[in-house]
Amino acid sequence: MDRRLELQALLSGIPGVAKAYFQAPPATSMVYPCIVYALDNRLTDFANDLPYRNSKRYQVTVIDKDPDSKIPDAIAAMPLSSFSRRFTANNLHHEVFNLYF
Repeated sequence: MDRRLELQALLSGIPGVAKAYFQAPPATSMVYPCIVYALDNRLTDFANDLPYRNSKRYQVTVIDKDPDSKIPDAIAAMPLSSFSRRFTANNLHHEVFNLYF
């Protein structure tokens, strides 16, 4: 299975998540609480001037009306996940993580 599809299944399976979106759809069509994620960066290791390992980093944003949502805790507990920032927009709470997967 494609690794991104594995990530999609993993994020969709977190308790409380109504929907996980790969890349952001229009805000008016989103169902909350949700997770929006997108490929953010690639980390490439080289040997003999050739790439031998390529890790993909995703920016994962939890969007919820509840400021005390437990969903960000589930993302923070994932391997190779790090918290980036938190902000509020349009009465929705956003917590952003960087996740290598």
